[in-house]
Amino acid sequence: MSETLNYVYETMDDVHKDKSAATRRQMIAGTGALLGTMGMLAWADQAEAQISEDSPNTVENILNIAATAEVLATIVNTVGGERIELNTLERKNIEGAAFEEKIHYDVLISDGVGGVPLTKTIWVPDAVFSNRTEFFGTLAVGDQIFINAYLLGTTVFARAGGSTNARFARFAAEFMSAEAVHRALAIQSLSGNTASGNDRVFAKFAQTEPATTVPNTGQPGFFDINGAVTQLQAAGFGFGEEGATPGAFYEYDEVSARTPEPSFVNTRSPS
Repeated sequence: MSETLNYVYETMDDVHKDKSAATRRQMIAGTGALLGTMGMLAWADQAEAQISEDSPNTVENILNIAATAEVLATIVNTVGGERIELNTLERKNIEGAAFEEKIHYDVLISDGVGGVPLTKTIWVPDAVFSNRTEFFGTLAVGDQIFINAYLLGTTVFARAGGSTNARFARFAAEFMSAEAVHRALAIQSLSGNTASGNDRVFAKFAQTEPATTVPNTGQPGFFDINGAVTQLQAAGFGFGEEGATPGAFYEYDEVSARTPEPSFVNTRSPS
């Protein structure tokens, strides 16, 4: 039985410890049958397999891809804030996001963490900056990719063990929480303030996207960190090379030099 399912069953047993052992066994058996019907047993096994020692999900690979993703996010938010017509609150949100992604990048490449971006030259599709719908749609989808990646990172770092990796796991969780805020605000702006970004009980990991307020409804997530790169490339982005759709190259060092630094952004370092 996978570690994931063991945890589910142990939690159920603890929650219902006031009931008889026979009743608890029946509840656990019923849960197992339900999970099987839903295909969740295979899902759990897949999760276990993708976080095995022979997968691409190494600490180093996750840190490097995360640093590259933050390069992209800093560029998109900075340039989008310059080119897209935004109201006062939206502009504050985007400028805050741009600065936050830049700080994430600085932490990831710091000596204490050791991430190295795969490239700092990003091909961004022209469509991303063509209008507010494309821009906020891109942010909503992209931030979910980052959430998925950081949740995967949290799992991998925790499994690697040791105080350093435990610290990295906490960093990833802290980064993920900021990305979840960015996604929520993007959805709200994408809908013209008619849809709430407060639509999750839990941050989505690798499940299929259930939200109908985003352009990628029904898209599966990923258990393999390289899935983050694949999904961004499918959206037309390129990493050190031209993407699949018309666009232009943007250099991180040039763009980040003009990234806003809003005074209202606080908690500027991880714990």
